[in-house]
Amino acid sequence: MGKYDPLREHLKRQQADEFVLSFAEIERKLGAMLPNSASRPQWWANITEADTSHVQREAWRAAGFDAFLIAGEDRVRFRRVG
Repeated sequence: MGKYDPLREHLKRQQADEFVLSFAEIERKLGAMLPNSASRPQWWANITEADTSHVQREAWRAAGFDAFLIAGEDRVRFRRVG
């Protein structure tokens, strides 16, 4: 199981098309701390870079969501794609 699989599974169970999770809530789902870089918008980017793999992005995209950092609040808005 990958580090971000618990987040993916949590997102798959959501009925709402849009909702917010705090870093603390995400960390509880993961059973681990988010890296310091999670405080930067780039870490939550939804675009695919050809030469880089972001396992965290793969988790929320596989669940059908985009993620958007709410700056300065340590919170993330997840929005269903499509």
